[in-house]
Amino acid sequence: MASCLVAKFPAVRNKVLKSYNVFRRRKWNNASLDMIQVDIGGEPIRFSIGKIAKITDGCCVAKLGETSVMATAVCDPRKSSPSSFVPLTVDFRQKAAAAGRIPMTRKRREFGETDKEILTSRVIDRSIRPLFPKGFSLETQISCNLLALDCINDPDILSINAASAALSLSDIPWNGPVGAVRVGLINDKIIINPTRQDLAKSSLNLIITATQENNVVMLEGSANHVLIKQFMEAIKAGVSEAQLIIKGILNLQQQFGKCKRPVGKPSLASSDMIESATLLCEAKFSDIFRDFTLDKMRRGMAVDAVIQETLEKLKESYTDCDSSILYQAINSVYKNTFRNLVLETGIRCDGRTMTDLRPISCEVDTFKPLHGSALFERGQTQVLCSVTLDSEEAALRNDPVYEIPGDEDKNFFLHYEFPPYATNEIGRVGKFGRREIGHGALAEKSLKPVIPVGFPFTIRLTSEVLASNGSSSMATVCGGSLALMDAGVPISVPVAGVAIGLITAYNTEDNTSIEKYAILADILGLEDYLGDMDFKVSGSEEGITAVQLDVKIPGLPLNIIDESLSLAADSWSKILNIMNQAISKPREEKKKSWPVIETLEVPLHKLGQFIGSGGMNLKKIHSRTGVQLTHKEEGLFSVFAPNSQAMQEAKEIVDKLLLDKMVPEFEYGAIYSAKIVEVKDSGVMVTLHPNMKPTFIKNSMLDHKKIKHSSALGLEVDQEILVKYFGRDPVDGKMRLSRSALKTPLALKIS
Repeated sequence: MASCLVAKFPAVRNKVLKSYNVFRRRKWNNASLDMIQVDIGGEPIRFSIGKIAKITDGCCVAKLGETSVMATAVCDPRKSSPSSFVPLTVDFRQKAAAAGRIPMTRKRREFGETDKEILTSRVIDRSIRPLFPKGFSLETQISCNLLALDCINDPDILSINAASAALSLSDIPWNGPVGAVRVGLINDKIIINPTRQDLAKSSLNLIITATQENNVVMLEGSANHVLIKQFMEAIKAGVSEAQLIIKGILNLQQQFGKCKRPVGKPSLASSDMIESATLLCEAKFSDIFRDFTLDKMRRGMAVDAVIQETLEKLKESYTDCDSSILYQAINSVYKNTFRNLVLETGIRCDGRTMTDLRPISCEVDTFKPLHGSALFERGQTQVLCSVTLDSEEAALRNDPVYEIPGDEDKNFFLHYEFPPYATNEIGRVGKFGRREIGHGALAEKSLKPVIPVGFPFTIRLTSEVLASNGSSSMATVCGGSLALMDAGVPISVPVAGVAIGLITAYNTEDNTSIEKYAILADILGLEDYLGDMDFKVSGSEEGITAVQLDVKIPGLPLNIIDESLSLAADSWSKILNIMNQAISKPREEKKKSWPVIETLEVPLHKLGQFIGSGGMNLKKIHSRTGVQLTHKEEGLFSVFAPNSQAMQEAKEIVDKLLLDKMVPEFEYGAIYSAKIVEVKDSGVMVTLHPNMKPTFIKNSMLDHKKIKHSSALGLEVDQEILVKYFGRDPVDGKMRLSRSALKTPLALKIS
């Protein structure tokens, strides 16, 4: 396989020979330790094996900079899944110790999965799942543990490559390896594996997983309105660099890899069985798929009826055969009928052509009390998006393990909900799994580039899927963009999203090259289920903002990706035109429900009495009005109110609070009568007004003579003394009083 790659791509061969070094057979604790180093983007990635986790089926440690990830692969030969879905589990775990931190949970241990762990697990899964051979049914688990984090290099790329190496070295059947790189774009220059500091300046953050045939298996990324031409150049560069990683893993595999165990012969339907099923149900399935009046539910019911009828008839002919085998034969006919109709006629099961969109309707300001709301419907997919604006204190805190000094908290985040009733099912409401986290993160990345910098509010965008028949995450992008504009958030441009599908026919001779294919715009749930690709792309009239590619075949050629992106751009341009009819720009007139932010300045010497003991006064204002006062710096408060009425109520309380505590203004250089409230060794505490806090006068300011205790001057509690006022300290706001200054022969003004 490697020799074919070298013969086909001589330029890759020459680059590979210069870019990696192999360190062979070093003895370490009586175990062989082997390492390969591959230079990617000027920084070496090191793959080492043979030192840790020795009894797993496969293990590899990948290191970039000082970030290290260990990936293990384990397959249980005793556990087989009857499902056609590959029984693969992928888990990425980040340990606080890897970043030199202690978890701040009650027991100081890691509990549950964080969003970062879930998203990284999904990226690894989507990169390796398509390459498992057909018929593989043994339960397999890939575990990726973050061993060390340098806060410079993100571990997700390392995790994909380490998992690829672990599977390649193991005896688990897998048609890899794959290589993964991250691609950035800084000042129109492509950067391979940019650091986290580089990404802050990059207009592109794209993860690319590719095979040794130069096919793309997985894409995941965000972009700041990158043009399709630049995007394709970045993909091509990433695929080229991934070949170096693949070559390095192949080298390890050839030297130290285990022989692959046989896939096993799954219980498949015989050709005779499939032929019988074809005669019984192919025409019926074809009629269902040509009936364009059927919606999702009625089409599903019709298909289920045909399947059940055919199954009963096949049981009469194959009495000794298991029902699951008969169902496989029927399902094969069902899938092939659907795919062949699209490839041969160019017409889809709902009557659309390859480029047609489903009917779209948009509605904004759906619920008046909300800061912003929108209802977006595309075909039978319907989402309700709402925007909530809150204070800066409501910002989402950064993950402490991945926190970099200077990172700001997230003032924009999106939550995606997919309740069971969206597909007319019964289930637990409020449960958020990996799917919800992943779809929400994709929609958030799609809208993030248009959120204004320095916006004074924290923005929470929620999307509830009310009905689903495909592309609910991209409907969230469209509905979210509408809701943001309805809320008056000054986004730079509207954003729309669309899912592109693919149906392929492989060459019957080699079964490796695609002979015929059809690219579908705005796919249905059925087209996603029976198709080969789910390519979600979002963007604006200025360019791409986010992508996510999932495939069910072992990779896509670059020409199909290029065509898919062009179709996606045409599609989201049409969607934006429809959205603009509902609302074309952010609302300028503020709603009555819009929150209000103001700044309150309190004199330094009144801070204590204004805040109250333990912040009692601030808590009282918040509980009564919902207004939140945040102390920004000495004397300055940020005041957030959920609406203008609440702000007015809070102002009245603040004014009353300050008036009740009002003290007279004092004139600089004037002399006042002060009452002693406490006598100390080092001085006395006095007050000039009943509502004032006591002020300290040290012994040196009581008299010209040096004294050790204030009682030496005959001073007592409740005694009235004359003091001279010298203003307030500019740092802490405390009054500066002096009794000794009265001994000098100056003109005195007595108040």
